Order: sequence, then C-alpha cells, then structure tokens
Amino acid sequence: MRDTVHVHDREQQRLDLVRDFRVYFKTYTKWLEPYMDAMDEKRATYESLVRRVMYAAEEAGFKGNVWQCVITESLLMDENPFSCAAELRDGCTGTIREGALKAMKALPTFKELHGSNNFNYYKAASEGRKYSPLIRDAIMDHSEKLWAAEDPEERLKVLEHFYKFYGVGKLGLHKAFRVLDGGEIEPILNVAESSLDDLVGYERQKKLLCDNTEAFLAGRSANNVLLYGEAGTGKSSSIRGILHKYYEKGLRMIEVYKHQYREINDLIRKIKDRNYRFIIYLDDLSFEEFEVEYKYLKAVIEGGLEARPENVLIYATSNRRHLVRESFSDRPESPLDKHKNETVQEKLSLFARFGVSIYYGAPEPKEYYNIVEKLAERYKLPYSNEELRLMANQWELNHNGLSGRTAAQLIDDLRGKTEGNKDGRKEK
Repeated sequence: MRDTVHVHDREQQRLDLVRDFRVYFKTYTKWLEPYMDAMDEKRATYESLVRRVMYAAEEAGFKGNVWQCVITESLLMDENPFSCAAELRDGCTGTIREGALKAMKALPTFKELHGSNNFNYYKAASEGRKYSPLIRDAIMDHSEKLWAAEDPEERLKVLEHFYKFYGVGKLGLHKAFRVLDGGEIEPILNVAESSLDDLVGYERQKKLLCDNTEAFLAGRSANNVLLYGEAGTGKSSSIRGILHKYYEKGLRMIEVYKHQYREINDLIRKIKDRNYRFIIYLDDLSFEEFEVEYKYLKAVIEGGLEARPENVLIYATSNRRHLVRESFSDRPESPLDKHKNETVQEKLSLFARFGVSIYYGAPEPKEYYNIVEKLAERYKLPYSNEELRLMANQWELNHNGLSGRTAAQLIDDLRGKTEGNKDGRKEK
C-alpha cells in the first residue's frame, strides 16, 4: 500500500512539473505532448515522433543528440513573456522569471527519447537550410549546456544567455523576412548570399551605405537610404551585402512589396519594441502616374505625427531618380494645370524624404573591363585579359550594355563552359 502511495505521489509531482512547464512554453505542445503519448506505448505515435525529429534535424543541420536539439530549438523559438523580457534586458526578474524557473524543473523528465539511441549520435546529411551556420551552431552549443545543467537556475541562465545575445523567435533566429498578405512576417530560409566584396568597384557608394548602416546599428542618428541609377549596377547586391556583413551585429531585413506599402505602419508596430535593428527593404521603387501608393510611403518615411522608431530604417532601390513618373502635362510650360509647379514638387518630394541618396552609374568601358577581369581572376578562369576584353565586347553588344550585371552574366557563361570540361581546357 505504501509503495502504491509513493508511486502516486511521484506521478502527481511529475504532472505538477509538466503543468508548470506548459503554462510557459509552447514546446510542450510541439514536442513533449507527442513524447508523452509515445511513452504510453502508442507505437504509431512513437514512429511519427521519430520521423518528425529526423525531419527537423535534417532541415536545421543538427548533429549529436538531435532529440535534445529540437527541444532546445523550440524553447529558443518560443516568444513568451519571459523570453521577450530576457531578450530586451539583462537580469530578468519578477514573477515571470519565477514561473519560468518552475518550468525548468520539469526538463530532465524529457531528457531521452527512449529506444532511439541513434539520436544521441545523429549527423544530418547536409548543413541544413533553415539557419545560418552561426545560429545553427549556437543552438547546438546551448543545447549541450542546457541538458548538462544540473539545476533549474543554471538551465534558465543558458536560455537567458541565448535570448540576450541572439534573440528569440523567428526574428532572432533568422536574418531576412517577407510579409505575407495577411500581415504575418515570414522568414526567408534561402537567403541569396552576397558580399560587398563581390561587387567590383563602386567603393564610394558602398562606403556611404556602410557608414549610414553602422551609425544605425550603433544607435546614432541615421537616415533612410535610396539607391538609384542604371539597371544592373549593383544596387540590390549592395543591400544584400550589408545584410550579410552586419547580420551578426543585430541587423534584420524585411522585404515589402508595392501592394503592401499601405500596411507598413502596421509592420513597424510589430517590430518597434524588439531588440534588433530592422531595415525595411523596398526593391525597384517606382510608381506610374495613376498609382497612389507613394502617398502612403511619404507619410511613413517622414511626415506623419508618429515618430519613426529608432530601430527601423527604410532602404530602397530604384532605376530612376523621379520615383513617380511624370507626364508632359506636369511640366511648367503645360497649360493644363494652373498649379503645375506644385504637381511636380509633390512627385519629387518622395525622393527628397530619403536622407541619403546614392547614385549607381553605368561603368565606363575601362571600368567594365576591370569588373570582368576581377571576376575572372576570382573564379580562376583560364583566359588572358586580351581574350576577356574581346569576349566582353561581344557579350555587351548582344546583351544589356555596359553594367556589372552584364559582366557577371558573361563570367557565369564562361564558368559553365570551363567547368564543363573536366581537364580544365577552354572550350573551342
């Protein structure tokens, strides 16, 4: 009888711990509730859980004890009152921390996924596509520390360290995002990698962009930026380059499409209190005469009553300086508009609201050759400068004129031909 009472007491104690855990962390619903079902000898549920763990490990590129990794990942993704508070300040205190401390007492209950010893020494088939190597390795490192911790306080400190230095949830664990039509912020998993060093030339433009971004990240005054000029000159590549360069310093980027411009204020409200620096990225910014979305954008950039949050900037690219197309009737000599000068000024005012505007011009022939030669050297292509210049001239005549994009397309074509020959010889 006494043993029966003790078993009942231990089971009740375990259930109390689980209750405290599920109050604070969605992890319980995502992983631990299926785990509890599987431990009740529901074979189909167990097999389903194993498949889910393997899929999650492959997607993230985890290795080692991946059962513990996926639980840790879920804890780090969980945006709750405690994790959001810990992200913003050191030494989170108060009732929410006391509750999270209670939750950590339940963690050892779920330490092993019984019957799956291979999960202790698992190695994913690839590096994973879900996270950057920095974040993936940080998750695995904190997973080891979390499960090795011997008391709830130590476990909680492991989580607090991650929340403070890397962030919490999708905004903390990813670098780039898009906005769905319902307003949800969705991570972009396959971010196009680009380094500022990949863009040959345009040193002055890159320096202006970096100087403004570094001031923004340091909490100093910084401006919204417009990159404008010829097509294919590296404007979008520069934007991707600064994301790659400054992501580890807390920079995040959200791409917004033209039909979503009127929703930007709602987006800003969602991100203004987070512990990151956000650039709202508007690619190929331009408007036809009949489009009115630029009026929403003007108010967002500068002109509304609400001050812009200090952790948000807008960076845009455009192929033209006059962002709103003008017609002949807008010109001062037109008799169709008695207030024609005011019409022109209204359409130019959007450009004026970007504190920094950076012009990307088409390269001169000498600069174009230099881009081709530098890219060929980077990829160790077996061509002389004379051969490259001849091919660059021929390529430019049949494509889009002198630009960095034209040069890159030529190099991609030559790489494909060279890499297609196993002995490394040039194609005849």
